[in-house]
Amino acid sequence: MVKSKYEQAQSFGVINSGSANVVWTAEGPTSGTSTARTIGAGRAYVGANEEVLCWDIKKGELLSRWHDSDCNAAATVIARSPTQEDIYAVGYGDGSIRVWDAVTANIIISFNGHRSAVTKLVFDKGRSRLASGAKDTDIIVWNLVSELAEFKLRGHKDQITGLHFIQTKISRRQSPHTDEGVDVGTSDEDHEVEEKFVLSTSKDALIKIWDIDAPHCIETHVAQTNGECWSLGVSPDGRGCITAGNDGELKVWSIDLEGLSDAAHQIGERKESHYLHDQGVLNRQKKDRTEGIRFHPRAGYIAMHGSEKAVELWRIRSDEEIQRSIARKRKRRRDKAAATEEAEPTEETPEDIASAEVSEVFVPYVIVRTGGRVQSVDWVVGRGNKEIQLLVVAKNNQLETFSVVSKEKTKKKSTSEPPDYNRTHSVDIPGHRTDIRSLALSSDDRMLASASTGSLKLWNVNTRSCLRTLECGEALCCAFLPGDKIILVGTKTGELELYDIASSALIERVQAHEGPIWTLQVHPDGRSVVTGSADKSAKFWNFEVVQEEIPGTRRTAPRLKLAQTRVLKVANDILNLCFSPDSRLLAVALLDQTVKVFFTDSLKLCHNLYGHNLPVLKNSISSDSKLIATCSADKSIRIWGLDFGDVHKTFKVAHQDSVMQVAFIPHPVEKEESHLLFSAGRDRIIKTWDGDKFEQIQKLEGHHRDVMAMTVSRTGEKFVTASLDKSIRVWGVTDDLIFLEEERERELEEMYESTLATQLDRDYANEEDGNENEVAAASKQTIATLTHGEKIMEALELGYEDFQLVREWELEKIRNPSLAAPARNPLFGALGNISAEQHILNTMSRIPGASLNDALLVIPFSTIPTLFTFISIFLERRMSPEIAWRVFYFTLQIHNAQIVASRALKSVLQDILKSFQRWVREDQGMIGFNMAALRHLTLEVRDAEATGIEEEEDMEERLDKGRKKRAFTSIA
Repeated sequence: MVKSKYEQAQSFGVINSGSANVVWTAEGPTSGTSTARTIGAGRAYVGANEEVLCWDIKKGELLSRWHDSDCNAAATVIARSPTQEDIYAVGYGDGSIRVWDAVTANIIISFNGHRSAVTKLVFDKGRSRLASGAKDTDIIVWNLVSELAEFKLRGHKDQITGLHFIQTKISRRQSPHTDEGVDVGTSDEDHEVEEKFVLSTSKDALIKIWDIDAPHCIETHVAQTNGECWSLGVSPDGRGCITAGNDGELKVWSIDLEGLSDAAHQIGERKESHYLHDQGVLNRQKKDRTEGIRFHPRAGYIAMHGSEKAVELWRIRSDEEIQRSIARKRKRRRDKAAATEEAEPTEETPEDIASAEVSEVFVPYVIVRTGGRVQSVDWVVGRGNKEIQLLVVAKNNQLETFSVVSKEKTKKKSTSEPPDYNRTHSVDIPGHRTDIRSLALSSDDRMLASASTGSLKLWNVNTRSCLRTLECGEALCCAFLPGDKIILVGTKTGELELYDIASSALIERVQAHEGPIWTLQVHPDGRSVVTGSADKSAKFWNFEVVQEEIPGTRRTAPRLKLAQTRVLKVANDILNLCFSPDSRLLAVALLDQTVKVFFTDSLKLCHNLYGHNLPVLKNSISSDSKLIATCSADKSIRIWGLDFGDVHKTFKVAHQDSVMQVAFIPHPVEKEESHLLFSAGRDRIIKTWDGDKFEQIQKLEGHHRDVMAMTVSRTGEKFVTASLDKSIRVWGVTDDLIFLEEERERELEEMYESTLATQLDRDYANEEDGNENEVAAASKQTIATLTHGEKIMEALELGYEDFQLVREWELEKIRNPSLAAPARNPLFGALGNISAEQHILNTMSRIPGASLNDALLVIPFSTIPTLFTFISIFLERRMSPEIAWRVFYFTLQIHNAQIVASRALKSVLQDILKSFQRWVREDQGMIGFNMAALRHLTLEVRDAEATGIEEEEDMEERLDKGRKKRAFTSIA
C-alpha cells in the first residue's frame, strides 16, 4: 500500500536549548585580520537542540544555522579556536564531534570516539590538537591535521567537567648539530610556548595533570572536600585555577609552570614533585552547586553561577589593595592587643603578598540577577575598561547581556553600595519562556498561534518569524475565531481571554469557569464556542457583536462579546472535547478514563466509550463523522465507530509513553486520507496511522523532549508540533511515497544494524575495560564504520580476482602478443576501465580520515595478505603512499601477533619496508633541496635589504627569532 510521506520542513521557536554553553565573538568573521573590531554587541553561538545558532545580540536576528542532516543528537558543548577564530568545535549528545567553519557554515572534520554525550572541548593554541571529555569518563586528544584520535586518557571515574591545555615556556631545545639540549631565551617579551600538559577535572572530585607527550597522569589531587567537582576555571596567565563543587565551595589552586616546563624536557624517570598547590577555600554567597566559572580574559574579574537566577561576579585585588588589607588587619591586631592591655607586640616585618590568604585576593563584587536560571555565561570583551559586559544564556530560552560598572569607575564612590549593573540587550522574542501548551493554525494555514504561561505568540509559518507577542495568563488552550482576526485563549485560572491580532490588544476577559479551562472548540458553523474545564462543566458561548460608546465621544464602535447560552454538567473533570464535522455530536473526554458522546442539540447522551485504563488526554473525530480516535496516558490509541460506539481497533502500545495528541485531517482533499491519523507522545515520537487498515504508516523523530501540542492543517499538507524542548516543528508532505512493506523492512534493518553496531562497540569497550592502562586507543564502532569496512573487504575481494586475471594475461601476452584482453568484471568498466589497485585505493580514499582506523578494525586477518599485497604496489608505484603507509602501520598494530607468527607474510613485509625506505629517502631529498633553496632566497632578500655587513651567524639568529609558527591551514 502506498501512502504520502511526511518530513520535517521547518523548526523555529528555539533561541537556545539549555543543553550547551554559549560562545561570544566579535562582530562578523575575523579570518585574515589581526584585530577584531567590535562594532555592535557581537554575536552569540548557542546550541539549539540538534543545531547551533548564531545570534546578533544587538538586533536579535538569527544570522546562521548549523545543522548536519546525518546527526539528530543535541549539541552539548561549543568551543572556539583561540587562534583561528572562525573555527568552532561542537560536541553532541551521541559522542560525536564536528569542527565547523563559521564563514561557510560547513563541516570541516567529523570525529566519533565517545560513547556518551561530550561535555568539554578545548583547542590548544598550537592549532593542531583538540581535547574532548565526555560523560563516559574518557578524555580523547584529537589531531586536527591528520584527522585522527591520538589516544584516550582513562583515569577519571565520572563525567569530565573541566579541560585545559597548560602552556609552558620552552626552556630547552635540542641542538640541530648535536643530540644535547641547549637553553633558549625565556624572557616574558619574546618567548615560545608549548602545550605538553592537560589539566582535567571530573565529577569524581579529582583534578589531574596529564602529560600528553608520553601519555600518562603525572599528578592527582582531591579537588573538593564535599563530593563532586562541577566546574573548572583557569586564569588567563595559566598560573592558577579554581575548582567548584557542591554547597558553593570553591578551591583555589596555583600551577607551577616553571616546574612543568623543566619536567617536559627531563630525560629518564622524573622526580616526584607537585605542580598543583592548594591555596585555600572560598565560599560563594549562593549555596547551590557551581556549574560554571569564567575568568575575564583582560580584567581581573571572575563570573560564577549555579542553577539559580543569578551570576556572582568576584574581583581579583591588585597588589596595592592586598598590601593595604594586610596592613589594616595588622593594625586591628595591635589595637586589640592594646585594648586588652597585653604586652606590646614586637615590630612585625612586612608580610609578603604571596603569603596572603585567598580571601584577601578574591573578593565578591556584585550579584547580577538574570531573567531565568543560568545555563552558561561568557564575557563580552570590549575596548574600554570602565564597564565589564557579561553574556548570559538562561534555561528559559533567552539570551541576555549585562553591563556592570567596573572597580576603576567606582573608586571615587562609596564602597558600601554594590556596583550598578543593567541589562543592555536581550534576545527573547523568537521563543517562549515557558513550555508551549497549545497550538492553533489559521484558516489559511499561514499563521500559527502558540500559547504558554505568560505569552501568546503569532508566527508566520512560511518565514518562521514572530509576528506578535501578547501577554496573557497561564494559557492551556487557544483557537482562532472565524476570520482569523481574533484569538481566544483559555487559562488555568478559568478565564477566557479575547485578543485582537491587528491591535495586539486584549478585547475582553471573562471569568468562564471556576477551574482550569483544559480545552475549547469552535463550533463548525463558526458562530459559537464550547469550553471544557476542571469544574466538571462544558459551557457554550455565542459570538455577539455589540455597539459600545467610545468614551468622550458620541460615536460607537462594534465589539465582540461572548454570551453564555448553555451548560453541560458531567461527573468528572473535562480534559478534552470536540465537535463532529457535521455538528451532530459532541465528544467529551473525562478524567474517569471514559469518553462520552452527546447530541449537540439536546445534549443527551449518545455513546459512552469505555476501555482506557488511564485518563483520555485527547480525542478527534474524522472528517466524515464516522470514526473517533482517542489517546490516553496508558500509551494506547483506540479507534471507535460513532454509529454504534464500538471499538474498531486498539493499539495497546502505540507509543512508549503517554500519548498526548491525536488528530484526523479536518478537510482532506482525497477521500482515502479522511481516516489518516496523527499521534504524538511523551516518547518524543510522532506517528501516522491508517484508520482503515489499522496500520502504522510512518514514525517521525526530531524532538528531544516530550511532545505536548499538535495541530493539523486544513487539508493535511502539513502539521505542527511543539515540545518541551521549546521547539516548534513543521512537518510537510513530500513528493516521495511510502510503501508500507518497505517501511517495515527498513525499520527492522535499522534496528538490527544499530544492535549489531552497539554490540560490536561493546565488545571493544569490554576489551579496553579489561586492560587497566590509563591510555588506550580511541575507537568506536558505528554503522558508518561497519559499512566502510565492508566496502574495503568487497573491493579487496573483487580487486584481487581482477589483479590475478590481468597479471596472468600479461604473462601470457609475452608469449602470444596477439592474445585478446580478458573479460574483466563489468564494475571496472563502469568505473572508467580503471585497474584493480586504483579501485581499492579510491575506496580507501573516500573513507573519512577520522573513520578509517575504525573501518580497518572490521577487516579480518584472513584478508590481511591481500591488503598487504596491494599496499606494496601502492608504495612501489607512489600511489598515495601516505594513505598506504597509514593503513599498513595501523593494521600492523592491531594484528601484530598473527603477522609476526606468519611466515607467508615475511616476503611481503620486506617488499613494503624496502618501498617505504625508498619513498622516505626521495621525500627527504626533495624537502632538503627545497629548504636549501628557500634559505638561499631568504638570505638574498635579507642582503638586498641590509644597510651594512652582517655576520652570517647573526643573520641566521635574526631569521630564527623572526620566524613565525606554522599556520594550521589544513582545516581552514
